Amino acid sequence: MHKLHFSGESMSEALSSDIQTLNKLSNQQFSALTEIIFRFVTEPTESVRLLSELSEFASQNGMSSGPLKNIVKSVLLIPNGALKRNLTAEHVKADFITLGLSEEKAGCFADQWKLHSAVLSRLALGQTMTVNQLVDMEWKFGVTAGSSELQKVGSIFLQLKLVIKKGNKSEIIYMELTLPQFYNFLHEMEQAKTSLECFG
Repeated sequence: MHKLHFSGESMSEALSSDIQTLNKLSNQQFSALTEIIFRFVTEPTESVRLLSELSEFASQNGMSSGPLKNIVKSVLLIPNGALKRNLTAEHVKADFITLGLSEEKAGCFADQWKLHSAVLSRLALGQTMTVNQLVDMEWKFGVTAGSSELQKVGSIFLQLKLVIKKGNKSEIIYMELTLPQFYNFLHEMEQAKTSLECFG
């Protein structure tokens, strides 16, 4: 049986059933729900507010809040698994199609993935460091000397070189962040793992 990119495992009937239920939503409803789902991924500290948004979405669309919450819990397995495996939007789209979501709706989700790619990349790195052992880290500060955007000239940035141990192999990850992004990244590393706690 075809293995899913986000988990490396074969498709489960329960997950497939939840994903296929989303086909009953109109494209507009699915797009609105997808935006809420991505906020669960990218704003992990806002879980309480987002659960309220989810209940409001269910009420506005004549849906039961409980079943919708379970469906969103299933959907969130995919972006969270994709983050850990550093997958592309195309991989995510392919997994949704494999699970029975229409190509149009899977494409909508992939478009949102691309839209949030910068934040997702930082979250992916945070999850990588949480799941895998950090063996070594080098960093250096720099100052932007020239840029097409005047306000960026003179701004401080940080270049990171991380050596991550994955099983018996080591992997090098490079990253460049502005100083505010670096401080945000430190917070995201601590908070990314809490994004699903409200569904526990």
